[in-house]
Amino acid sequence: MGEGREDSDKGREAMETNPYAAPTAVVDDVAAWDAHDLENRKAERGRRLGAALLDGLINLVWVLPVVWGATMAVDVKQGLKPAAPMVGVILLGLALLIGIFIVNCMMIHRSGQTIGKRALDIAIVRTDGSRIGLARYIFLRVVPVVLISLIPVVGRLINLVDPLLIFGKERRCLHDLIADTIVVNV
Repeated sequence: MGEGREDSDKGREAMETNPYAAPTAVVDDVAAWDAHDLENRKAERGRRLGAALLDGLINLVWVLPVVWGATMAVDVKQGLKPAAPMVGVILLGLALLIGIFIVNCMMIHRSGQTIGKRALDIAIVRTDGSRIGLARYIFLRVVPVVLISLIPVVGRLINLVDPLLIFGKERRCLHDLIADTIVVNV
């Protein structure tokens, strides 16, 4: 009789365990890194440069068709060539620009990485280790430096100072200081 009870207890346990149920393991959320850990995780200057160069090469994918179309415009203006190929090449370049922009925006929103940063395993985070967010990236990290760089004399100076600040103790460029961000190894 004792064996029957044990078998029925095992049967009840098997019935109570649903193999299709979601896992019940407790997993801590990934918290923001502490300040000491962030300091140790800061990306190396060479990696940041490499990511910027890769992003620049990726942008050539859309820049080259636009430039090619613009050079074709000279022949079109002189009546030497028809306008259709020129328009097609420029539209291709603009479509590629929109595609690369959307992909980079999605990646920045999800992981704080551009295509180049993703390739080199680095990411942009806030100085407290939290996610950067797309709006902060665009409106505090990109737009201010672009707008300042449009000012005739000051712009050239800013374009020089911005990347040179990476050689400071904090390894943060001007756009990092404005947006309160750092670049870390992932």
